[in-house]
Amino acid sequence: MYEIASLFSMSDFNSSITSVQNQRVKRMVALQQKSSERRKSGLFVVEGRRELRHCIEGGYEVETVYLCPEVLREFGSDESLPTIPKGTMVIEVTREVYEKMAYRGGTEGIMAEVRCRPQTLDDLHLPDNPLIVVLESVEKPGNVGAILRSADASGVDAVVVCDPLTDLYNPNLIRSSVGAFFSVPCVACSSEACIAYLKSHSISILTAQLQDSELYYDTDMRSGTAIVMGTEATGLTDQWRKAADAHIRIPMLGRVDSLNVSVSAAVLMYEAVRQRQEGR
Repeated sequence: MYEIASLFSMSDFNSSITSVQNQRVKRMVALQQKSSERRKSGLFVVEGRRELRHCIEGGYEVETVYLCPEVLREFGSDESLPTIPKGTMVIEVTREVYEKMAYRGGTEGIMAEVRCRPQTLDDLHLPDNPLIVVLESVEKPGNVGAILRSADASGVDAVVVCDPLTDLYNPNLIRSSVGAFFSVPCVACSSEACIAYLKSHSISILTAQLQDSELYYDTDMRSGTAIVMGTEATGLTDQWRKAADAHIRIPMLGRVDSLNVSVSAAVLMYEAVRQRQEGR
């Protein structure tokens, strides 16, 4: 392993890129913008110091790191920089090239191509009485990322995205998770497969819905529990409502009849934490 600070000498880089027409630059842009390119290549992009550090610590295979020393220096101390595994290709890029490749501004002068690591339900290693969050067809990658962030903070054992409308390697999802994507097991599958898995593992299915439901804090979440959330626009499908062991709701005391799905998920996750820590 070596510190990125040691790479500021030109001789320490594997190569350099100065043209935005370089094929590597074009591939990075395609990986940022197109899910089809991510699926075809098996690669996705990670931007930023914190995100890349969590990615490496999570055991993901980093193919190539792109560094812009000029931008790196603008973001201060080297102490927050991740440590790159030996053997990883490291390429220096100019500011113009970096800004062309970057999905968002202010990503601290470091980004990487990372190998996708798809997981299935069978890959999950759950403890006794697991806590799982299930998302049915949540369409905004930023919401999925925010839920992953709350899942990490509350000790959720896995997040399952059913019938996904966005791929899990969307750059908005990675960014909004602030690295939690790499610490919380995350699986994409069909609703049918997820329901069968939960039933076979005796995990209670609690569906968040306004109709025919009880207040969430009146529902026991101390045993194996899956909290199931739907879209803000249409909620959950009948398939999940019928499969549920209990229907739960968050009281809505104002004029607006729903919360952002990531906020609702956080409320329910921390109720499970409270019950498990206090014995309800």
